Amino acid sequence: MGEDMKNTEYSNIYWHRSEITRRDREILNGHRGFTLWFTGLSASGKSTLAVATEKELYERACHTYILDGDNVRHGLNSNLGFSKEDREENIRRLGEVAKLFRDCGIINITAFISPYLNDRKSARDLGAEGEFIEIFADCPLQVCEKRDPKGVYKKAREGVIKEFTGISAPYEAPQDPEIHLRTDKLTVEECVHVIIQYLLSHHYLDPLTVERFLSEHS
Repeated sequence: MGEDMKNTEYSNIYWHRSEITRRDREILNGHRGFTLWFTGLSASGKSTLAVATEKELYERACHTYILDGDNVRHGLNSNLGFSKEDREENIRRLGEVAKLFRDCGIINITAFISPYLNDRKSARDLGAEGEFIEIFADCPLQVCEKRDPKGVYKKAREGVIKEFTGISAPYEAPQDPEIHLRTDKLTVEECVHVIIQYLLSHHYLDPLTVERFLSEHS
């Protein structure tokens, strides 16, 4: 497709605004919309921590949704493989979805390996400062291999799985994550406590009840 044709096609696409704002949705939900972005090697504990964190937030009357790496490859990203280009597109799409959830005033919790620094930065840059909380599930490769709940490391070592992060493809660790968890040393409960305390201390979760929050903003 030529450049002129592409320009003509996209010139007919406009952004349509709703009368209900993000702030309206946040007031209704009783909390801010933001992203908890878990990153780390396979078997580092990302999905386990995402589920446990969501449960704790749900018990605090928060509106949440988990975007899990395996789950989205069953649908939204089912046409993507694991080449560098496909991994980049995988994270690009998920970053856009996370942005939509934030606009809904929902706390979205992502659990993807997301191995590349630039891809995570691009996902962060889609929102305003403070909307994207990077959580590094830091676990040594040998510990992840020992856990290997899905048997993927064994297959990667045998050459059955190609371009596997940590074995035959790189993982670029976060340089300055908001939350750094040593998941080989901390229990799930301890990790969740660290996350919740971060959210409380940085005023992501109002310590007041939802009812009082709503009355103050009605």
